[in-house]
Amino acid sequence: MAGALRRLLALPATRGLDLDDPRLTARRREVIQGKPFLRALYLEFYQEFLAARGRAPAGPCLEVGSGAGFLKELLPEVITSDVFLVPGLDLVLDAQRMPFADHSLACLFLLDVLHHIPAPLRFLQEAARCLLPGGRVVMIEPAHTAFSRLIYTRLHHEPFAPQAGWELTAGGPLSGSNQALPWILFCRDREQVLAQTPGLDLARLRLHTPLAYLLSGGVSLRSLLPGWAFRPLRGLERALNPLNRWLAMFMTIELRAGGEPASPATAFCYGVEATSATEENGD
Repeated sequence: MAGALRRLLALPATRGLDLDDPRLTARRREVIQGKPFLRALYLEFYQEFLAARGRAPAGPCLEVGSGAGFLKELLPEVITSDVFLVPGLDLVLDAQRMPFADHSLACLFLLDVLHHIPAPLRFLQEAARCLLPGGRVVMIEPAHTAFSRLIYTRLHHEPFAPQAGWELTAGGPLSGSNQALPWILFCRDREQVLAQTPGLDLARLRLHTPLAYLLSGGVSLRSLLPGWAFRPLRGLERALNPLNRWLAMFMTIELRAGGEPASPATAFCYGVEATSATEENGD
């Protein structure tokens, strides 16, 4: 049933291309620009990056896995990068071995990228090495909630395995993934991960966006709502903020380099109560 629904809603522009084909990423850029609802959602996600930029020191910023996105429209000085060559990028790099000097970057931004990195602990250690004191890593990633688990396991092509370990064992740059990996790293195994990434503290974890991405169709499916419906839907989602611990499909993770650890406060992650960082449910 779920497979038939995906085939029915599949976008012709991306149908038939391999996930690891750079041409698919280029097509997805056209999809985002051509779907007003989805583009509006990306703009909101990018506002999280811009806000974190304001909390970071002066210095260069890097977007990892820029792919089909358009952050450079809002932050022209950002260095855009991906693991393979896509038109319009500044740099091709492996996030696990970044070509930057120690303490040379102010921010690292990732949108739906961490859960594709084969050895994410290596990336986090590289981030700690590259960031200036007070620098930020900001990641927007799939959340693990009762609702998101239902959607990701039944209506999405990428694996969702919350019982897995910290590394991916198979697949290419985009075909290799585990959408539960951010939850594993920063909820289930948070203390162990932070202990192995000295120099990074979890400053913020925010659960959000229960419906908008799903109804946008993302980069692979047809949009279920027109562009004008974005603001009313986001208003509805704000009203649902108290329920995000069960409904959210995304979470924003903000790490801080150096400085004092985040103030202890209860931060809810589905199935885990932790006291390592603050959680905000507002948009």
